[in-house]
Amino acid sequence: MGRSVDLHALGNNERRSERLMLLLAWVMLLLLTAVAMLARPITPIDETRYVGVAWEMWLRGDFLVPFKNGEVYSHKPPLMMWMFQAGWAVFGVNEWWPRLVSPLFSAGGLGLTFALAKRLWPERSGLGGQAAIILTSYLVWAISSTWIMFDVMLAFFVLIGIHGVLIAADGKPARGFALLGLSIGLGVLTKGPVMLLQVLPVVVLAPWWNPGLRWARWFSGMLAAVISGAAIALAWAIPAGIAGGEEYRNAIFWGQTANRMVESFAHQRPIWWYLALMPVLLFPWVVWPEMWRGITRYTQFGLDRGGRFCIAWIVPIFIAFSFISGKQAHYLMPLFPAFALLVARVLSSQDRPPKKTGSFTPPILFILVIAMGMMLVAVGVVPLPKDKFEVLPALWPGVILALVAIAAFAVRKFAHPIIVIGLMGVAAPALMQTALAPTLYPEYDVHPISRAIRQSQDSGHLVANAGKYHDQYQFFGRLQQPLVELHEGTIKDWLQEHPTAQIVMYIKNVEMLNGAAAVASQPYRGKIVALLDAKTALDLLTHIASGNLRQED
Repeated sequence: MGRSVDLHALGNNERRSERLMLLLAWVMLLLLTAVAMLARPITPIDETRYVGVAWEMWLRGDFLVPFKNGEVYSHKPPLMMWMFQAGWAVFGVNEWWPRLVSPLFSAGGLGLTFALAKRLWPERSGLGGQAAIILTSYLVWAISSTWIMFDVMLAFFVLIGIHGVLIAADGKPARGFALLGLSIGLGVLTKGPVMLLQVLPVVVLAPWWNPGLRWARWFSGMLAAVISGAAIALAWAIPAGIAGGEEYRNAIFWGQTANRMVESFAHQRPIWWYLALMPVLLFPWVVWPEMWRGITRYTQFGLDRGGRFCIAWIVPIFIAFSFISGKQAHYLMPLFPAFALLVARVLSSQDRPPKKTGSFTPPILFILVIAMGMMLVAVGVVPLPKDKFEVLPALWPGVILALVAIAAFAVRKFAHPIIVIGLMGVAAPALMQTALAPTLYPEYDVHPISRAIRQSQDSGHLVANAGKYHDQYQFFGRLQQPLVELHEGTIKDWLQEHPTAQIVMYIKNVEMLNGAAAVASQPYRGKIVALLDAKTALDLLTHIASGNLRQED
């Protein structure tokens, strides 16, 4: 009886330890969020674009069709914009709520990853908490979780769908496939039909990772999930397509997805790009020898069901995204929970459990090298990639990161390596953002020029933008009107036709203004953005070659 009590107490302690690890992962995410909100503004051009689109929908009272600079915006579905508007409806229009949406979905993703470990390896305790810490500290997850982007939200819905797949495989197909269908619908409303690519491969490969399934029943359930997910998405897409017009309808039903899959119009990369980038994305865990030792031992004894599931989740999607021409690191976000789960599992396969493993010197040395690099940049020994910045990065974050690495080295013999490496993995991007804040914040904070544009519009001036306009001033200026988008070759004629208008222009440096008095000007992404009246802009164009203008792309 005493033995039974001891085992019960041990199990309770392990569960408590695992829950504390999940709590620690949430605290790490909270730290990243706080640093991001303090160290950088909502950043052009992507973040400001999406908040600008939400603002225009809010301003118009049109929650069906997204608008960008007064025209329908077909590049993304509206779910994230709806999330912004829901917060504004409760708290009023503000800047902080849109910045919390991704961290909240990231926190939900950590919780779902924690629970997923129990579904994949019910006989192994502790993996969920370890996977949560590993996931939080992956570089791409740590950074993307604080950005106003779609991928963290998409990863959350992918995780819901993955839970549904496992529930269906464990004997509850109706409940599981219903959950999968819900996730597909919400995922499509988040980022489009790419959601199907994120969840269907692991469903199709179920006979490999879960032998014994009844194929006909399984694939009919998958079909039902896809149909129900499509119904959810079409509940928005059909009325939106009717309201938005033929061009918008064609774009949301076919054009955007086909273009991105076949011949992407942006971010084109070679087929090997993701593979080459993985050591960076998987940092700091990729430099820990114990992880590779665990992989070797795990594969020697054969993959279990959970391992096969994670591989069926990762490999087909990774290959598919490698063949798609448009590539960005954050496109792989929904795969990182699978990476974290697999790493937690292989570490548990060693003859020495991770909590007894003291050999994590390589990650410490890498963090120390990063800290030294930060300090050398801060004192000017190593120049920044651009020579346009007037303020050097702060020195103290590099010093603190070095102290973190030294402290990790001091406790390496008795501290839990997953916790220590995870904390270092979060500390590095947090302190790097803090170090760069004095240098980059003025370059990316468009509040001043946005307010100046609003004042000009309120005074009755028509305002144009030289080059492609990405809606970066709409929300910060709370603009009530769109900007006139002018392209090279049309600027002079338009200014002559509108002598009382003003124009936003992008020039290489302040000297290019040639003493001209700007209505407003500020640093902007390594250049200068200036709001000029029509006469001043024409005079400037007369003295400056057209190649000196920087038009947004």
